[in-house]
Amino acid sequence: QVQLVESGGGLVQAGGSLRLSCAASGRIFSRSVMGWHRQAPGKQRELVATVSRDGDSNYADSVKGRFTISRDNGKNTVYLQMNSLKPEDTAVYYCNQDAGFWGNYWGQGTQVTVSS
Repeated sequence: QVQLVESGGGLVQAGGSLRLSCAASGRIFSRSVMGWHRQAPGKQRELVATVSRDGDSNYADSVKGRFTISRDNGKNTVYLQMNSLKPEDTAVYYCNQDAGFWGNYWGQGTQVTVSS
């Protein structure tokens, strides 16, 4: 059974930075595509960024150039470095592990609030 535990959320002023971490249990991390999603109040959950098993990354247009996703397969951890934060980045951020045949898993979410 896979468990994902996010950390690093909080309150930050516009223009500031935060680094989210997501630690995964289990033995399939290195075979998984890892991603970060977010959901703002009253809005649908949206994809923020993904990183493949080989480290290739993709980003939503709204965060390109500001956010960086990375992974450490030795630590079963994925990160999201968020710079130049904007009030519209305020949301609950969720970690996702897509392990294909072995399942798809979500963390409990971590709140990010950006004040103007």
